[in-house]
Amino acid sequence: MKKIILFISFIAVMVMLAACGGTDINEKQASSKNAEKWNEIQEKGTIVAGTSGTLIAASTYDDNEELTGYDVEIMREVANRLGLDIKFEILGIDSMLPAIESGRIDVAVNDIEITDNRKEQFAFSEPYKYSYTTMVVREADNSGIKSLEDLEGKRAGGGATTIFSQIAEHFGAEVVTYGNAPNEAYLRDVHNGNTDVIVNDYYLSKFGVGAFPEFDIHLHPDLKFHPTEQAVVMDKDAETLQQKINETLSEMREDGTLSELAVKFYQEDASQKPEGEIEEIEGARLIRCDHKWEIFLM
Repeated sequence: MKKIILFISFIAVMVMLAACGGTDINEKQASSKNAEKWNEIQEKGTIVAGTSGTLIAASTYDDNEELTGYDVEIMREVANRLGLDIKFEILGIDSMLPAIESGRIDVAVNDIEITDNRKEQFAFSEPYKYSYTTMVVREADNSGIKSLEDLEGKRAGGGATTIFSQIAEHFGAEVVTYGNAPNEAYLRDVHNGNTDVIVNDYYLSKFGVGAFPEFDIHLHPDLKFHPTEQAVVMDKDAETLQQKINETLSEMREDGTLSELAVKFYQEDASQKPEGEIEEIEGARLIRCDHKWEIFLM
C-alpha cells in the first residue's frame, strides 16, 4: 500500500513540475516560432507576396503587362527597405488566406480588410489604407436600391469569401461569384443586367467605374457604409516579420511615401482616414466558418 501511495505522490509531483515549467517551455517555443518565418525569409533573400493582379489601382497590370498598383508598390518598397527581393504569386482572393496558412506565400496584399475575427487567425500590419464600402449600380435607376435593405432579392457580383459579398448576402442578395476574373467582368454584368450591384471598396469601385465610361453604371450617390482598414496579412505566429513590416510602413508614412503612392494610384490620399459620415452596420460581427467569412448581427 505504501508503495502505491509513494508512486501516486511521485506522479503528482511530476505533473506539478511539468505544469510549472510548461509556461517557460511554451514561451520559448512561441518565441522560436515567431522568429522562424523572418529567419526563413532572410535566408531566401526573398519575400513571397500573394496578390490578384485584377484590382484596378490596387493590384493590376499596366500597358506594358507589368504588375503594379498601390498595394503592389507598397509591398515592393517594404521589401526593398528590408533588403529583400520580392516575388508575387497571382492568386484569387478566395485562395490568399489559405495560401498563408499552407506556407505557399509569406504575406498577402490585395486590399484585404482588417477585422477582429481575421486577427484571431492571422497577423496584420498597421493599416496602409483607410476606406469605406459603397455600391456600383446601374446609373439609370440605381438598380432599384435606396438602402442596404433593398439588397433583398438582388444579384450581387463578388468573391465568395470577401466581406463585401458577406454583407450583400446578409442583407438578402444572391452572390454571384467569378473566381479571379478582371473588374470588367463584374462591371459589365451590372451594366447588362446579369447582376444588379457590386458591393465593394470606395476607391476600387470609383476606378472600376471610371475605366468603363461606356457602361451604364455609377457609384451609388447616397450610400456610404462600413468603414474599413486595409493591411498586409501574414501568419499569426510571424510576429518578427510583422514588427519589421510595421517599422517600415511607419517610416513610409513619416517620409510621405504612403501618401505619394496613394495619390498616384487613387488620386486621393487613401493612406489617411476619409472625412464625412460613414454608416456603421449595427452590431455586425464577422466570423470564420469552414474557411469562409460570414457576417452576423449580434
